Amino acid sequence: MLKRKDVQAIKKGDRRVVNGWVMYDWANSVYQLTIASAIFPIYYNSVTRSDGGFVVSFFGAPVINTVLYSWAIAAAYLIVAVGSPLLSSMADYTGRRKGFMRTFTIIGAVACGALFFFNKDTVELGIIAFTLGTIGYGGSIVFYNSFLPVIARPEDQDRISARGYSMGYLGGVVLLLINLLMIMKPLWFGLPTDSSLPARISFVTVFLWWLGFSQITFSRLPKYTFRKRMHRAKVLTNGYRELRLVFKQVRKSFQLRTYLLGFFFMMMGLLTTMFMAATFGEKEVGVPEDMLILTILIIQLVGMFGAWLFSRLSGKIGNLRALVISIVTWVLICVYAYTIKDTIGFMIAAFFIGIVMGGSQSLARSTYSKMLPETTDHTSFFSFYDVMEKLATVAGTFSFGIIEAITGSMRFSVLAITGFFIVSLIFMLLLLRRNERNKVVI
Repeated sequence: MLKRKDVQAIKKGDRRVVNGWVMYDWANSVYQLTIASAIFPIYYNSVTRSDGGFVVSFFGAPVINTVLYSWAIAAAYLIVAVGSPLLSSMADYTGRRKGFMRTFTIIGAVACGALFFFNKDTVELGIIAFTLGTIGYGGSIVFYNSFLPVIARPEDQDRISARGYSMGYLGGVVLLLINLLMIMKPLWFGLPTDSSLPARISFVTVFLWWLGFSQITFSRLPKYTFRKRMHRAKVLTNGYRELRLVFKQVRKSFQLRTYLLGFFFMMMGLLTTMFMAATFGEKEVGVPEDMLILTILIIQLVGMFGAWLFSRLSGKIGNLRALVISIVTWVLICVYAYTIKDTIGFMIAAFFIGIVMGGSQSLARSTYSKMLPETTDHTSFFSFYDVMEKLATVAGTFSFGIIEAITGSMRFSVLAITGFFIVSLIFMLLLLRRNERNKVVI
């Protein structure tokens, strides 16, 4: 067992360590853009469509292809949500935080590489690899985020976190542009036209990029962090105990309770949209593959402007009011999306999704941070926040699949997403009204 005396003190603010930490965003964000949002969903739809039908056999069971896809996402995030408190507690106890992070990275990256072998005859392989890739991504992020207070001074954490986000955005876009060019101009890369090979090679590039650049991170992060003093028997339950304690505090606070309920339903809609937008555009609207990937790229670019726009807006009218405006915009977008019939309509919706997506996510976290009591353990509160976000992903994507399975149309699932945002709006308006009555400004 690792002894406390064997661990050297970690100097906070070390530029080399901080830069190494930031590079992990550059390394792993290619999964989010190439695999989760753009190329893989489109490839998956094309592979799992046969004779105009959308039903595939998964271990002998007939399932609608997009239903299976959404359930794979739900299963992956459920595993991460349920397991992350246990694994975080184990990492705290053993001090081997980097080891856990490296393990999830290897699982995720190798799974992305295995998607190269996914075709219409290997549906089970494709779904399992995609699920493992999602688990690897979500699991590694848990430990990646937990390193920030270990290596950075409190006054630098916001700035360093923003640097990581920017590097992740840049890395994801760079690789997506390369892969988009390879798919649209395969002859430039010596690849055959009218072939799935460029898309399959893009999955390998994610494997190489993620695993390769993450080595910079792992070479610079401290091998061990100070382990918490706790009895071994508590290691299995400590993470869940901390979440339970936060839950009790949240229940006693009208402000936190109401906000987190609104946040949960907002994330159900937002994250489901993020994961399912490409499959909806390809399957329901018939957007050409190259235009669809280009549209996803535009969403990322517009998203940066959206985050800035809503940041300025919240500075003038307050976080809650700005958040209410973003949710109302989401409702209007979803109602419009239900009626979309062509590529132009999809691109219009995507433009506004990009603006509101960046703003909603940045506002949600900063608004929550302003509501936390000053004397509490903020780390535990944000762990609770992260688990709620993952469970919202589970609930949203699973509901999306269930509704499509029942109705046979993804458009009715879009209406359900509209309902999620409306419920969120109700909770946010209740909170806003209560705060205005009590003259509380957030």
